[in-house]
Amino acid sequence: MADIGSTLPRRQVGRYLRDLRQGAGLTIAELARRIERGATTVQRLETGAADRIRLWDIEAICRVCGADETTLDALKGLAQQGNSKSWWHQDGDLIPLNFDVYMGLEAGARKLTYFAELVPGLLQIPDYARTVIRLAHPAELDSEIVRRVEMRIRRQVQIIKKSGPLPIDVILDESALHRVVGSRRVMAAQLRHLADMGTRPNVSVRVLPFAGGLPLGDLTGPFIILDFALESEGESGEPPVVYTEGYTGAMYFDDPDLVDRYRNAHSSLRRVALDVQDSRKLLREKAREFAG
Repeated sequence: MADIGSTLPRRQVGRYLRDLRQGAGLTIAELARRIERGATTVQRLETGAADRIRLWDIEAICRVCGADETTLDALKGLAQQGNSKSWWHQDGDLIPLNFDVYMGLEAGARKLTYFAELVPGLLQIPDYARTVIRLAHPAELDSEIVRRVEMRIRRQVQIIKKSGPLPIDVILDESALHRVVGSRRVMAAQLRHLADMGTRPNVSVRVLPFAGGLPLGDLTGPFIILDFALESEGESGEPPVVYTEGYTGAMYFDDPDLVDRYRNAHSSLRRVALDVQDSRKLLREKAREFAG
């Protein structure tokens, strides 16, 4: 069996290349003709099936599709990432700091399953997002902070659109309800927003209470399981990925055994978490405390 773990950076490159081509209004055949490569080569690049990615191909596609320098540098960095079952992406290592690697995965996902210690980006209000991003990037220009906040809020259309909204299943550690991010006013608004979003049929928000103790006998840290579209025969068209974020970078796992361990961990946490109704009640109670 092939080591599917080693394909993740290539799949990321492929996803971005496909988005660039479609954004430029080109077919695979048209793009192949413009960069003087075969259509099969372009197709293999877009599906992450290419055994080797030539940087010249990336440069040519980015030039034809009008990509900016940050995107070009990021895709070249992704192409150069080493092969391993787990892929560690260190901030600023080959890939520009202002390029969100995770966003490409999230955009292609068909379901997101969270264990979170802060409010997930897809459920953040602008003031909460602005505070978190500014604290994480204290040296950035205000214009860059504004750009990052706008991108985060724009991504939220995935869960509120009328047709086929993205399902998300969130277990939120109770500590996130007490830790003041921004101000008490911001927290009141954020917790009300969480409670409101939890009423949507595609959004499940459950709080893991302090009273639940240590369900796994250890601390996992926050994680996200990303599931992708299924092929017609019922097999996954792309393997699921677990994303874990740290202070200096992020780890991506798509080894099936590791993904299963995280699924089992989420199931165990879910059994101890409050149900969705009691979680909404707690969120609204804490919102009133902050507003008082």
